[in-house]
Amino acid sequence: MQAVEVVTVTAAGTVKVVVATSATGDPNRELWWAHTGAGGGNFGVVTRFWLSNGAPRGTEPSQLLPRPPRELLVSNVSWAWSELNETSFSRLMRNFSGWYERNSDPSSPYTALFSELKPTHRAAGAIGLTTQVDTAAPGADRLLDDYLAAVNHEVGVQFAVGERRRIPWLHATRWSGFTGPDPTMCFKGKPAYLRRTFTAAQVSAMYRHLTRTDYSHGGALMLISGYGGAVRNVAPTATAVAQRDSILKLQTAVLWPSGDDETRHLAWVREFFRDLYAATGGVPVPDDVNDGMFINYADVDVRDPQWNTSGVPWSALYFKQNYPRLQAAKAKWDPRNVFRHGLSIELP
Repeated sequence: MQAVEVVTVTAAGTVKVVVATSATGDPNRELWWAHTGAGGGNFGVVTRFWLSNGAPRGTEPSQLLPRPPRELLVSNVSWAWSELNETSFSRLMRNFSGWYERNSDPSSPYTALFSELKPTHRAAGAIGLTTQVDTAAPGADRLLDDYLAAVNHEVGVQFAVGERRRIPWLHATRWSGFTGPDPTMCFKGKPAYLRRTFTAAQVSAMYRHLTRTDYSHGGALMLISGYGGAVRNVAPTATAVAQRDSILKLQTAVLWPSGDDETRHLAWVREFFRDLYAATGGVPVPDDVNDGMFINYADVDVRDPQWNTSGVPWSALYFKQNYPRLQAAKAKWDPRNVFRHGLSIELP
């Protein structure tokens, strides 16, 4: 993003339209910086973005924007819960996270691959893995085969292949296995970043909650997505997103029909997340293994001492060392705190 147009409210209560750019000499640059990961409902109403791939300026839009792949190799495989026990499940989880620990460098050939593992509650029947590979990458089929073999190494259960085909990139943006949940469903997600392979205690917590018999629901799951690659080329303070050396983004999540008993669904996802991070006060406090949370899935529970006993404030979990700078931008561009919500940037 090269620039952003924002409708702000001044200290006098008047409306002002501001264009903020990434240019070093731009007096509004901090407003641009604040929108590189913390713009949602914090500083004003965004009415326009300017996007560029960083190439020299020209007049042809197709030459100024990042180019997507022309075609993707799409794969969907699954492991039947009926064939998994705690040992094989644990191996699968540690294989998956360990692979990303080894292959998240920007120079890795696997930057052409993106994948998401979906460990569901046992009631759903199977754990799914959706993967996409840019077919322009050298040896795309081999990359996929080697990746699947590494994830399944010594699990002791052979995955079932649901799909493997090449599709145009535009088609994949509309159907890919990564699309959002049914908008008629209720949803609660609790997010986190991971910097290293899951610990044994974390995997144990996963298995325990995904196989609970006192709570059985096919819409209860984890979503674990690949991270790393080019994001590591960006300094933690270059944008509002400070998490730059993580290997995975994950959520404990649950979807349920409107009108269903939400109390039991919320209890499950909250207890799961608490136990997943029991060693750090119920939340992913940044350390050697964890790296806080991502704001796209805002979780107000982290403001509640019942669910966050770490002593680390929600702002440090989401924005780490960048939070004071965001507060300074808030004071300048929204001094009346007009734009606020449950996890909005607070005035200093």
